[in-house]
Amino acid sequence: MLTVMSDTHHLLIVWHSKTGNTERLKDAVLKGARHPDIENVEVRCLHTSEAGPDDLRWAHGVLLGTPENFGYMSGQMKDFFDRTYYEVEDELKPLPFAIFISCGNDGRGAVREIRRIVKGYPFNEVQEPVIVRGEITEEGLERCEELGMALAAGLEVGIY
Repeated sequence: MLTVMSDTHHLLIVWHSKTGNTERLKDAVLKGARHPDIENVEVRCLHTSEAGPDDLRWAHGVLLGTPENFGYMSGQMKDFFDRTYYEVEDELKPLPFAIFISCGNDGRGAVREIRRIVKGYPFNEVQEPVIVRGEITEEGLERCEELGMALAAGLEVGIY
């Protein structure tokens, strides 16, 4: 049986959306992360333009959401990495993380490039990416909500 730790854990959601599709996914991730049964996780949800090194220092776990643009993450997600990497280098403890992607094609390029970049951070991928292809569906939103809930619950009970 798992015992819930009493300390509050911090979950950072960093996202970017141009058309609103990834924003809808972010809303579902946030809903899951703030599930009423999860009591000891504080969630900070920031657009890529607002998130910075101090947010990563604060976090115990990270969720990254981006559209796939030209087989890559959004430029603003890449900018977030560019603005934070050297500032937090050698300061962070390993952080569990997961990815959610909205795309018109297949999303694998964005996932591949995020994984490549975060090898430089102490990030450990703890959930498979949620990739929602084409139109945002209820099934895609449910998968995102489950992703947010899984990461928050994992932090709360000390799995990650």
